[in-house]
Amino acid sequence: MEAKKVLAAAHGDRAEAIKQLRQSGLKIAAAKSHRAVKEGAVGYYLHANGKVGALVAVACETDFVARTDDFKELAHDLALHIAAMNPAYLSADQIPVAVIEQERAIYRAQLRTEGKPEKMWNKIIEGKLEKFYREVCFLQQPYVKDDSQTIAQRIQTAIAKLGENIQVTSFSRLTI
Repeated sequence: MEAKKVLAAAHGDRAEAIKQLRQSGLKIAAAKSHRAVKEGAVGYYLHANGKVGALVAVACETDFVARTDDFKELAHDLALHIAAMNPAYLSADQIPVAVIEQERAIYRAQLRTEGKPEKMWNKIIEGKLEKFYREVCFLQQPYVKDDSQTIAQRIQTAIAKLGENIQVTSFSRLTI
């Protein structure tokens, strides 16, 4: 029904209606982000060669949602992403301060060697840190199956679709 209403409001323009539905879905997802998650599932992925595997704990509000195919697919896809991309941290706020300071020191030394003006260093370093976060932080990495969105955006899409708060609580990647 919501799709029909949005299509009518967009005067039959499907592209505009899809855009509006996606935006409203993200608003709904943001509103649900404070709700408690006490159910969920462990997603897993084992690569065909048997030498790389990943586990991810994905939490939601109810066991009803945790048992749906969409939720199970999300958990599996997140585990596949972990196996493929090997994130080190869940999010940027979990990176130890010492690691961030070490990265800053490396970037300063690079900028000094390159002869970049010192007044630009802070801005350049922040940009390099953002790139670093996209490489090592699970939620900020481009989604391996669709690099036009991040893992956080993929989860937000699932929240909008399933109607519940969803959070990744932990993950692990194993290799031989």
